[in-house]
Order: sequence, then structure tokens, then C-alpha cells
Amino acid sequence: MGMKRVIEVDGMCCKRCAERAEKKLLLLDGVTGAKANFKKGVIFVECEVPDETLFNCVTEAGFTVKEIRERKGIFG
Repeated sequence: MGMKRVIEVDGMCCKRCAERAEKKLLLLDGVTGAKANFKKGVIFVECEVPDETLFNCVTEAGFTVKEIRERKGIFG
């Protein structure tokens, strides 16, 4: 069972941005799920990788990471 994380980002302004973030994260070994919500500026991730790896991946995709935290409950 992977960890559930919430990544708060700046710079995700449209559906295409959200899809880019999801695809980039899903390419990482150890990421089993990624769902981005551009309207809220968050990405929900299920993974077995450290936060630093998530941070680097999202930054490389062109977004600014504001916070990565544990996801509690179904709505973060």
C-alpha cells in the first residue's frame, strides 16, 4: 500500500497543465496514481517514493511546488 500525498502547486492553469503533471508523475517508478485538479492547484498522488522525488518531478514539469503533505481522508 502506497503513501497518499497532496502536492500544492502554482502554475497549473488549465486541463492540459493538469494532464502534463499527471503524466510526468506516472512515469516515476513507485507512483501508482496521480490526479491533478488545476482549479484547486493540487495533485493527489499515491506512491512509494520520497517527497523530494515528487518535488523534483513536478518542478521539472514546469510547476512551483508550494507544499507536499500527507493526504488524510478522501478529500485531502
